[in-house]
Amino acid sequence: MAEPTWSADQVGRVAAPLREQVVTLVRDAILGFRLRPGQRLVERELVEQLGISRPTVREVLRQLAVEGLVTVVPQRGAVVTALSPDDAADLYEMRASLEALAVRRFVQRATPGHVAGLRAAVDEIERTARSGEPQGQLQAKDRFYEVLFSGCGSAPLQQTVAGLQARVRLLRATSLSEPGRPQQAAAELRAVVDAVEAGDEDAAATACARHVENAARTALSRLTTGGTAPP
Repeated sequence: MAEPTWSADQVGRVAAPLREQVVTLVRDAILGFRLRPGQRLVERELVEQLGISRPTVREVLRQLAVEGLVTVVPQRGAVVTALSPDDAADLYEMRASLEALAVRRFVQRATPGHVAGLRAAVDEIERTARSGEPQGQLQAKDRFYEVLFSGCGSAPLQQTVAGLQARVRLLRATSLSEPGRPQQAAAELRAVVDAVEAGDEDAAATACARHVENAARTALSRLTTGGTAPP
């Protein structure tokens, strides 16, 4: 890491456990492309920059490896995961199927409160798309999917998606970095919510799958041309 991505001042100022704070810092740096795919995460540098112990650094890297954001490479150590186009395509196909099913279950099982929450999440997605806040966009999308999977009432779906979540967020950050894509994504998700409110599970599932397919097209184009991050 040629230039420090963070400093020790960012750690220890809140009530969350130290390890959790550092996991959040490194995770956000990866998803915000301040740490680039393939970049080495050198334990000594993390210890010096963040003012934490080597055992804590190792715990953090193990956690991020479990999430799929960090990969341990023989002879190199820990590096930021670089998803191949093939891996990304598989993840998007899985997402399309899982999310379409989640939307169907949401229409069948969600409470009025869940539906209102989904509408509020889309409103926030549109707001952040207009304002151009990368982290805000990711957080708003996270909120949308939190409500969706909570309201679908399916523990197996929630558990399956949880295992993919970090890598899905990495792809989401890649697709949303394309100019114009945040606004398109907001319109696509509004179509999902419109169909949900109408009680039309077929239309909602179709709109959801279309959203994932469009995101896949954008992200895969960036990955195959080497444009994995915004300038």
